[in-house]
Amino acid sequence: MANKKDFERRQAARKLASTRHKARHFAMQGLYQNHLNASSASDIEAQFRVDFDMQGTDLEYFRELLAGVQREKDQLDAELLPLATERKLEECDPVTLALLRLGTYELKHRIDVPYKVAINESVNLAKKFGPQDAHKFVNAVLDRAALQLRQSEIADHQR
Repeated sequence: MANKKDFERRQAARKLASTRHKARHFAMQGLYQNHLNASSASDIEAQFRVDFDMQGTDLEYFRELLAGVQREKDQLDAELLPLATERKLEECDPVTLALLRLGTYELKHRIDVPYKVAINESVNLAKKFGPQDAHKFVNAVLDRAALQLRQSEIADHQR
């Protein structure tokens, strides 16, 4: 009986991870679009629902990420500025910038998401959609952000 419950819990966790991965993927695309033409989160969401098959996507998470990052863009950039030591934020391509903001938003607001998951998701999306070696930059900056935003979680993990 315990094995069946463990199996069901693992299956539910995998499903949640998959639906959230899709939400992050679409949020990154929406933030990229917002960077290019300043569309609102609600306009982007409406367009994505028409243009993409969003089945299997955590739509609430997508909506939160897209709207939250747009709403807090200036604050997120201010937090990222001293952490981006390898290059200036204004030199970043729109995909890299979207992923840095997305990852920082998750680290800051979604404590239910382990910091390693938030970082790895952004890094993997940078590998897939960003310019060459963008994932290294994203990883380095988000690691520094995690040290500031998730100190206690990192300390617990290191014990």
